[in-house]
Amino acid sequence: MRETYILKVYRGTPGRQHWEGFELPRRDSDNVISALDEIRLHPFNKQGKAVAPIAYESGCLEEVCGSCSMLINGRPRQACTALIGKLVGITEENTITLAPFTKFPLVRDLIVDRSKMFADLKKVQAWVEVDQTIDRGPGPKVFPDIQEIRYSLSTCMTCGCCLEACPQINPRSNFIGPAAISQTRLFNLHPVAKEKKPERNHVMMSPGGIEGCGNAQNCERVCPKEIPLLDAISQIGRDVTVQSFSDIFGFGQKETQEKE
Repeated sequence: MRETYILKVYRGTPGRQHWEGFELPRRDSDNVISALDEIRLHPFNKQGKAVAPIAYESGCLEEVCGSCSMLINGRPRQACTALIGKLVGITEENTITLAPFTKFPLVRDLIVDRSKMFADLKKVQAWVEVDQTIDRGPGPKVFPDIQEIRYSLSTCMTCGCCLEACPQINPRSNFIGPAAISQTRLFNLHPVAKEKKPERNHVMMSPGGIEGCGNAQNCERVCPKEIPLLDAISQIGRDVTVQSFSDIFGFGQKETQEKE
């Protein structure tokens, strides 16, 4: 086993990116963030030239905050859970490649601007409105199967992996993406937030909404939290169908519990 490996990083600013290699000591238990920290402490590339440290984001280091999203060996994932020992050896050169996401505006090196995701959450009103803080007694009962669905959906960390893998997210499309759709389902299931369900449905019915999904199914494959995104997309598709009939024929949409 080789004692070193090459970390190859696609870095730079918009329009001025290039590949740069760094030779690092191989410690299989390290993660990619540890490797980037090593470069930060000793910023010398493979040729021994002093360079600027690589710009990247990290926070929780336990796959909760979603800030360390990047392309690792071409796959969107979290750097904090990408172990060197599982990445080295895939190629003969013992090389790991890192690159920023391509579906978001580049800031510098491995940092991108994911503001679009948070703007989309505002579009679908992904919050629970509270008009007062007084004790109003116990809330309505929520069945265990609905609790399980809501918990899974609530683990979304807005990392952007699903959008990066989705072919419908591109300059020619205004598709809102699977993350916002899954959060629409989450808040539509909430006992209080469901009052805004018609408004969320109308966002999903507008251009760039649910109709933009091409059913590539890449989103669920790369989701670090294994969120059932395909189920969420399917359910929202049914919801907007019912909403459209309600809008056309003017009958009240009955509240029903989802049956999974």
